[in-house]
Amino acid sequence: METAYNILMNTQSLELSFLDVALRFLCAMLVGLVIGTEREYTNRPAGMRTHILVALGACSVMIVGQMLFAHYSSFGANPDPARLSAQVITGVGFLGAGTIMREGTSVKGLTTAASLWSVACLGIAAGAGYYFVALVGMVLIFITLTLLEVVQNKLVGPHGERCSYCLETNDVTIGLRVLHDCAKDCRVEISELLAERSEEGVFNITFHAELGGARGMKRRQKLFESLAAHKGIISVYQKCDLPNPDNK
Repeated sequence: METAYNILMNTQSLELSFLDVALRFLCAMLVGLVIGTEREYTNRPAGMRTHILVALGACSVMIVGQMLFAHYSSFGANPDPARLSAQVITGVGFLGAGTIMREGTSVKGLTTAASLWSVACLGIAAGAGYYFVALVGMVLIFITLTLLEVVQNKLVGPHGERCSYCLETNDVTIGLRVLHDCAKDCRVEISELLAERSEEGVFNITFHAELGGARGMKRRQKLFESLAAHKGIISVYQKCDLPNPDNK
C-alpha cells in the first residue's frame, strides 16, 4: 500500500514543465506537418493544416489528461490520464468521415481518413511524451503514403484510371442495355452517361469508365470487343483520357 509520501512523489514526477509541454507540442506539430504536406502535395481532401490541427489537438488532450492526474492524485482521487485521449481516437473518426466520398460504386478518401486517424494517435503519443513512438510512426506512415504507393501501382496497377468513350447506335434503348450488360460482364464502372441525337438520327452515348487495377487494359479491350461485336452498336471509340480522380 502506497503511503501519502509515495503518492506525492509520484505525482510530482508527472508534473510537466514548460519545456516538456513545448517539446510535445512541437513533436505533434512535426508529425502533422510531414503527413499533411504529403496529403496536400497529392491534392487530397485534408491537407497540411488539417493534419497539424488534429495532431496538436490530440496532443493537448493527452497533456491535459496527465495534468489532471498529477493535480488530483494528491487529493486522493485516481483519474485515468488516458480517458480523454480514448475519446479522441473515437471522435476523430467523424472528421475522417468528412473526407470519404462515394461516387457510384466506388468509395474515395479512405486513405486520407486513415491518415487523419493515424496522426491523431501519434499526437496522443507525443502528448504522452513518447517521442520515439511518434517520430517512428510518422516515418512509417510517410513511407506508406509515398514509397508503397509506387510499389502498389507496380503490382496491381494505378487505381481510378478513367477514360471517356463514345458509343454510336440507332436505338438508344438497345445501346444503353448493351452498355450496361457489357460493363457488368467486364467489371467496369460506368458513370456520367449522356445520350444525344445527331442530325443524321444516330444516337451518341458518351460515358466515363473506371478501368483501374492490374487488368485494366484487358478489361478495356474486352469492353471494346463486346460493344463492337453487338449488332445494335454502330461504333465505339475512346474520346480522351481523364485525370485520375482522388480515390484516396
